[in-house]
Amino acid sequence: MQAGQQRWLGQYYLARAGFSLLWIAAILTVGRQIPVLGAALLVLYPAWDAAANYADAARHGGLRQNRSQAFNVLFSAGTALAVLVALPVSPAAVLGVFSAWAIVAGLLQLAAAVGRWSTAGAQWAMVLSGGQSALAGGFFAVQALQGAPALAPALAGYAGFGAIYFLVSAVLLFVRKGPGSASAAADR
Repeated sequence: MQAGQQRWLGQYYLARAGFSLLWIAAILTVGRQIPVLGAALLVLYPAWDAAANYADAARHGGLRQNRSQAFNVLFSAGTALAVLVALPVSPAAVLGVFSAWAIVAGLLQLAAAVGRWSTAGAQWAMVLSGGQSALAGGFFAVQALQGAPALAPALAGYAGFGAIYFLVSAVLLFVRKGPGSASAAADR
């Protein structure tokens, strides 16, 4: 991966971490106090994921070349709509939608990271993030089946772990010395 693309990827990961941290703060504060804002934040999270995956794929050869991200764009956008439909049903229905999304989006993130493994550093954190997302989705499914989940804390924790993984990847990409160095090999 060229230095310019590597730098952009680090900035992209940093932006994803920053968005997640701001979203967590919003969902745990004003999102809990103002229900309509909380609902908008629940729709915004997968919509942001769709937009972010689109931007990343566009920067790295387009959607045709990055099929896992192309599917993630469609699935995340569909999830945002599904959350909108599930909101008036129940918190369990919303968590059920997030469950399916976390599983599928996590596996797609894992696939994108594995595809970049040989060309970009810091992908081990993205592999872990994708795997943990899929596991969290399974946990969300269990919670949704059990009834009335506490949406804000569960989803804030999920977003928090994602933010940490994105931040780790960004930092590793920014401190890399170059594609042939020992630190570059360790970052993969």
